[in-house]
Amino acid sequence: MITLRLITNDEGAQAAALHRRAGALIPGYDTSLHSEAEFAAFYRDRVMVEGPVWGAFEDAILRGHLALLPGWIDHLYVDPDFHGQGIGGALVRLAQSQQDELRLYTFQSNLRARTLYQRHGFLVEELTDGARNEEKMPDVTYHWRRR
Repeated sequence: MITLRLITNDEGAQAAALHRRAGALIPGYDTSLHSEAEFAAFYRDRVMVEGPVWGAFEDAILRGHLALLPGWIDHLYVDPDFHGQGIGGALVRLAQSQQDELRLYTFQSNLRARTLYQRHGFLVEELTDGARNEEKMPDVTYHWRRR
């Protein structure tokens, strides 16, 4: 059974490792640009500090997480072994219950995420060539507003 709760600072490294592992499956996204220690520091110093980070836990094991900022889904990653089991959808619905309007970026090549967001009412707002992101990969901005 999956339960959703806020991630503690002590669990930030688990979220960073999950980001790196799940991100590696996105076509064209090279997670080796940063070491495991750099991912952990990014989560410790930025993600865990800037906004609430919600986790989807199976017992004490983190199976997915969602980082929120005002008006934004900043990160959403699900353990690849648990794709297709509703965890991503539960995290999106949680974000939608917390805010009246949300935007997010994802890579255009991340078709699994794009399908998830569109299924939950997000609309494409902008497509870019990737010049603004570190990976230089074409991305898409999605927008959702409560009706």
